[in-house]
Amino acid sequence: MTPATKDEVRDAFRRGIAVAIAAAPFAVLFGAVAVDNGLTIAETALMSATLYAGASQLVGVELFNHNVAPWLVVLSIFAVNFRHVLYSAAIAAHIRHLTFWQKATSLFLLTDPQFAETERRADAGIRVSYVWSMVLGLSVYVPWLCLTIVGGFLGNLIGDPKAIGIDVLLPIYFMGLVLGFRSRANWLPVVLASGAGSILAMHFVGSPWHVSLGALAGVVVAALMPLDGKESEVAIGKTAEGEA
Repeated sequence: MTPATKDEVRDAFRRGIAVAIAAAPFAVLFGAVAVDNGLTIAETALMSATLYAGASQLVGVELFNHNVAPWLVVLSIFAVNFRHVLYSAAIAAHIRHLTFWQKATSLFLLTDPQFAETERRADAGIRVSYVWSMVLGLSVYVPWLCLTIVGGFLGNLIGDPKAIGIDVLLPIYFMGLVLGFRSRANWLPVVLASGAGSILAMHFVGSPWHVSLGALAGVVVAALMPLDGKESEVAIGKTAEGEA
């Protein structure tokens, strides 16, 4: 392993563990909720291992216990996870050098924090390698899976996360991710549009659709906003290269 690769591994692991710590209470909570809704420990672990999307996992297990049609469960989970389609499209240019299977495995591990860290790394002009992406993803995925199982066995001992204040950890972390992009052009209008769209969708449409509709509102505003000077130069340069 080269020194550069070692640096990538250390950087990815350090960033991934920070995410895993913030997400730990919710992994335990999911395990407890899943078992409470009738899933076995094995089924709970399988759901975390294959679906691997905290919010939609909680939506799914809540619907399992209410005799909801399977297609509606799938549709609800898709609604919550639709933002991942936007994430993968956004980082496509950064992972163009990867093979098909490298893209497939790394995108399976794509979560909100991994998207943010990938964008941050690309903005800094650092190559997004397969090793970095997988170490970052696995350093979150493995603890999430293990803590899900722990939650299935011991989650009832924790009780309501709101009662001890640990429910705020993940929202604070996500707020930090959003604020990390505040130097980008048109950041504030896009964030305001996403927030307003999500609130309105929650009021008029309901959960879980507010997640995707809020994201789409931000995308629409971003598409309508003018590019700043640097982005315009890049766009003109790419157009010129294409015409040449």
